[in-house]
Amino acid sequence: MARITNSDTLPFVESRYELGMLASQRVRDLNGGAEPIVDKEGDKPTVIALREMATGKLDIDNLRHEFIQSYKDAPVAVDSDEALEVAVAEDPKLREIDAELENVLVTEDVMEPEELEDEAEDSAD
Repeated sequence: MARITNSDTLPFVESRYELGMLASQRVRDLNGGAEPIVDKEGDKPTVIALREMATGKLDIDNLRHEFIQSYKDAPVAVDSDEALEVAVAEDPKLREIDAELENVLVTEDVMEPEELEDEAEDSAD
């Protein structure tokens, strides 16, 4: 097949939208090391994926299942504080720095009301 069109692949999928989703999944598979069903002929993975779909030899139901699973297995967005905690837990250097910071005792100089009055008087003079 020299040239692939949407109409070549539409008999095997339900819509153009699904064609895009499934083709993108097949491209991810090909980029991940999957063997193409058709000859590469120097084509890019996108063209190879569409050519595979147009032949009817590609298991569309399996590809649809892979696509759905890829979104089920996707990591959930986390709060930035949670992401920082995960990063600290995974990086030994960050764990060491975090431990040092926990050991530092932060003290605040808290002034009594009388000391505040005395300081205010001294600065007024």
